[in-house]
Amino acid sequence: MKWSKSVLFEQIKVAFHSIKGQALRTTLTIGIIGIGIMALIAMVTATESLKENVKQEFSSLGTNTFTINHKRSGGFQRGRRSTPSEPITYDQSKRLSETLDGTKIIVSSSINVSNTETISRENERTNPNVQVLGIDHQYLSVCGIPLEKGRGFSKTESDEGAPLIIIGTKIVDKLFEEWEDAVGSYILLRGIRYHVVGILKSRGSSFGMSQDNQCLIPIPAVRRQYSDKNRSYTLVCTVPNAENLDEHIDDATGAFRMVRKDLPGEDNSFEISQSNALVDTLLQATSGITAAAIVIGIITLFGAGIGLMNIMLVNVSERTREIGTRKALGASVTAIRAQFLVEVIIIGQLGGAVGIGLGLGLGNIIASYFETPFVIPWVWIAVGVTLCMITSIISGYYPSRKASQLDPIIALGRT
Repeated sequence: MKWSKSVLFEQIKVAFHSIKGQALRTTLTIGIIGIGIMALIAMVTATESLKENVKQEFSSLGTNTFTINHKRSGGFQRGRRSTPSEPITYDQSKRLSETLDGTKIIVSSSINVSNTETISRENERTNPNVQVLGIDHQYLSVCGIPLEKGRGFSKTESDEGAPLIIIGTKIVDKLFEEWEDAVGSYILLRGIRYHVVGILKSRGSSFGMSQDNQCLIPIPAVRRQYSDKNRSYTLVCTVPNAENLDEHIDDATGAFRMVRKDLPGEDNSFEISQSNALVDTLLQATSGITAAAIVIGIITLFGAGIGLMNIMLVNVSERTREIGTRKALGASVTAIRAQFLVEVIIIGQLGGAVGIGLGLGLGNIIASYFETPFVIPWVWIAVGVTLCMITSIISGYYPSRKASQLDPIIALGRT
């Protein structure tokens, strides 16, 4: 049998007419298929949004950076629970920077002193959820944090602890009108007057914490206004290229062991992590969610396939006279089988379209709650369409084969 566009269009037209005649059963089947695809696409969309956020947050650090923190975890060593190490102090961070001065390693220090601060300006106040970080003059460049407007701190301002502040866009929106320029104005942090010199570029949220609801002040200003006792500094180190990163890590490790007075043979009292390794770890953690989404989607589609097969079998039994008439007029076995396969494929793709639309919407709603980027997982959309096609063909093959093998004389004789 030779196929043409007109024959195909006629097959599709007949398929839609049949689907319309079985509106209730078809709608239920489309709904079941849609739920399976929706579960798959929604979970994958939310996961892909989280992955994109992780990449954005850590890619700015690049592959030529590494971070030093004090050892937080305990665990067991030689049958004993090891205690967390002493915090990294301000003096230790300065001494490491001085020790590595003249090498290719640039060290930037920072400290998180509060996540519950309130900033005020005249009669306006923020909510008590502002994060306050103490930083040095190299923090923005080393960590790859961009500014929307203004500037960072100079070395002199950073060393002297000048009352300067860099704020996030959420603080700007809360304290300033649209026509007002935040840069150059003054705000109050715990009653201390700070001069706004820069505005951070909006970066959304990371792990549930808004990156736009934070303010940065020089480390000496933090030490005057807050106590850094029992607080640990974070050191971010960068090198010119990533080729010799391991060697630079070894140099920094040796230098910081001397600063921290770690005895020979003892473990390091600090941890070193690479940004790209951290990204890989976080991305691997999200793979379990994707696997769960696939399992749920396949199970739901399996149930939908059974329902679709039953609908098509009922459809065949109700249309035996139609099938007999078409075969008596010369329709081939292939044409009859193709007719029912076209119908089942259309039903499957309609269910897939509904599921993809709902899944994208639900997934990005979940993503927006965590303030992660809007994404469209094109690869998984293609996977969803393919799964619907496979489910449709498998579910529709037996009913279509049964229809094509009907004897026209017996079929025409049925009432």
